Amino acid sequence: MKQVIFAIICASFATLASGQEEAERTRGVVNDHIIPRFELLADKSADLAYVAQKNCTAGSESLRAAYADAFDTWIAVSHLRFGPTEIDDRAYALAFWPDPRGYTSKALNALIRSKAPIIQRHEDFAKVSISARGFYALEFLIYDPVLSVEGEEHYRCDLIQIIAKDIQLLASSIYTDWKNEYAISMLNPSRKGRYRSEKEAIQELFKALSTGLQFTSDTRLGRPLGTFDRPRPQRAEAWRSGRSSHHVAISLSALRDIAIKLTPAGSPLEHRLALAFDRSLSQLANLDDPIFASVAETQTRIRVEIIQQSIDAIRKIVRDELGPDLGVIAGFNAMDGD
Repeated sequence: MKQVIFAIICASFATLASGQEEAERTRGVVNDHIIPRFELLADKSADLAYVAQKNCTAGSESLRAAYADAFDTWIAVSHLRFGPTEIDDRAYALAFWPDPRGYTSKALNALIRSKAPIIQRHEDFAKVSISARGFYALEFLIYDPVLSVEGEEHYRCDLIQIIAKDIQLLASSIYTDWKNEYAISMLNPSRKGRYRSEKEAIQELFKALSTGLQFTSDTRLGRPLGTFDRPRPQRAEAWRSGRSSHHVAISLSALRDIAIKLTPAGSPLEHRLALAFDRSLSQLANLDDPIFASVAETQTRIRVEIIQQSIDAIRKIVRDELGPDLGVIAGFNAMDGD
């Protein structure tokens, strides 16, 4: 009987220790990864809106620089597709991509040619198709050789300014929701809360990591790679602004950070994950191909395929080692079934 009681006590302490460790990992991700990154997104998006009000010329270096800074901060949080980013489709309004049917260019063309007054007030503009909003729409207006000169200049200027303002308000709302409410619910699971246990909170973060790696491999690299017989370099993300490879690097760096924060400090697993991420980032840095144009050439596409394979190797470590260490699985995500 004493042995049974002792075993129950030991199990209880083990469960408590496990819960405390999960709570510490979640706290590290929320406080040191999520909140600072969404705060930076809000700040840089405000800078973008300010610059657009001062100079809305498509070729403006100051506008393009502010756009690049804000876009960087979005890519660095783009794997966090839960909670405040899901409200009112905010993530899609900020970043409608992939767009295989070209809805963004069609929507922008329609607005410009009709000179629709809906762009005069944000309350009205927020109701337009999400394909005409966000960073990818703005890319067309300041980089695309056709849309950047389409229609009347003053209308394009107003459109650039309202999209930049929309980005600012979306980013600010996401950050405010995280800081004032969502972080609290994630860090304080309860039976009646959004997360009922530490395990559910850690599961959400693990899913964000897994899905982020999947999107970077299958979409950011997979779309331009296409097939050996039919490569599709112009399906690369943000190729008009020369940011395709840059986005992969930002994404990998952000995913590396969250992966390390979810891993026991100083453990062999932490070391393996760090090496795996660093290998992919090094391969990408040595590629010297900003828009993955090399996928169209038989002799050079293999270098992009090797990067994709190295990211898939990270996915395997995350799935087979980090998941069991956390006691979770990736579960369903928005990409399943696409």
